[in-house]
Amino acid sequence: MSWLIWTLVAVGLVIGEVLTPGLFLLGPLALAAAAAAVVGAFAGGLAALVVFFAGSILSLVLVRPVARRHLKLPAIARTGTAALVGRKAVVLRRVDQIDGLVRIGGEDWTARTYVDGEVFEEGTQVQVVEIQGVTALVAA
Repeated sequence: MSWLIWTLVAVGLVIGEVLTPGLFLLGPLALAAAAAAVVGAFAGGLAALVVFFAGSILSLVLVRPVARRHLKLPAIARTGTAALVGRKAVVLRRVDQIDGLVRIGGEDWTARTYVDGEVFEEGTQVQVVEIQGVTALVAA
């Protein structure tokens, strides 16, 4: 019967881990509870409790640091229009808050200024701040 309790504890901890992203605390405890459920099925409640405490300590010491390191990995390279944000562009036709044309890389994009009132003349280098549909919003 203790295996069922430990299984329910493990499931509850997994659900808690999923609902609280970034903690990496409940996941290692769920591993320990799963191990306790297996031991509880064969050896009984006291052995399962010992396995849970030992497994909790081991998994927190071994698994949690690895999981936390994965949070610090560099972000996956952006693709599509998101990859254009932050890039430099050259004004091909005067850009104001209503209309304009810029070249980003080798592509021509319709453009508007990101800040109302700004105007960029032909040949000016600007930076892409945002993409809205097929229009690049640019700033100095």
